[in-house]
Amino acid sequence: MAVFDADEVLRRLGARLKMRHLTLLLNIRRYGSLTRVAERMASSQPAITNALAELEGMFGAPLFDRSVRGMAPTALGELVLARAGAMIHDLEHLVRDMETVVAGHAAHLHIGVIPFISGRILSAAIQRTLPDGARRLTVTVHEGASDQLLGRLREHDVDVVIGRASATLDLEGVSFERLYQQQPRLIASRRLAARLGRTRLDWPVLLELDWILGAPHTPMREQVADMFLGAGLAPPTPVVESGSARLIGEMIAASETAVSIVPADVADELVRIAGVAIVPYSFNWTLPPIALFTRSQGARTVDTLFAESLRQVCRETYGGAPRGL
Repeated sequence: MAVFDADEVLRRLGARLKMRHLTLLLNIRRYGSLTRVAERMASSQPAITNALAELEGMFGAPLFDRSVRGMAPTALGELVLARAGAMIHDLEHLVRDMETVVAGHAAHLHIGVIPFISGRILSAAIQRTLPDGARRLTVTVHEGASDQLLGRLREHDVDVVIGRASATLDLEGVSFERLYQQQPRLIASRRLAARLGRTRLDWPVLLELDWILGAPHTPMREQVADMFLGAGLAPPTPVVESGSARLIGEMIAASETAVSIVPADVADELVRIAGVAIVPYSFNWTLPPIALFTRSQGARTVDTLFAESLRQVCRETYGGAPRGL
């Protein structure tokens, strides 16, 4: 087995690696053919072939396996591709931050957020991130599932993630801390909520109603299914599936037969903005807690400021200090 000389590889990369090499790598993974990559990059196939050979020479090993079916990354290639994507995203974010500063703002922050997070919590944390009188912060909010957002966090596509902490998540290169635990609430139109609230919780009666739920295979959806299974009933088939809490609220407020189970903080907001009502039932609830995820290394000052603002808002709203799992 050849001896890996890390210092020599670092010297070659420092002297010769260019951003176009990283773009080339990502395009090869995407298109799987040097001919298609050459077309995409407005170059010739010999030039692309030579550029890849130069790049593999810098690393001292093949980055792709060639076959009649196309090109597939080697184990080393997968590692390099992951870093290449992060470096490209870092460059894009650098340009965005430069644009932000030139426009008189302090920084730009990319926040990954799962559905069914309180808008009040997120809004308050953003507003507190920079003190009064400081240059303004600009923010882009990206919604998605926790596992998807953590992948984007590792690729430097987002700066922080507010998601659910669970044992199924890949936490490589990621740090996290528990923020708060959400409790469940059954929501319905005001008239339906008043009618349901006059009787005890009856799962067969709830099963006959029109359910509006989040996307399949998400913790929220699986939690609702577990509740019905625990009562000895098959989970309801939703009439509408949506990741938008606002849409769920608006549809329930307009229906005399529709219900949903959402986190209590989201239910409180929907009472205010959509006119739904909360049915006073109690449920067993084992949904994973809401947590803040950050990269283990490379956090910017604005990322740290936002994290601290979010902690403060959560402490004030839910009481106590965030605890470890």
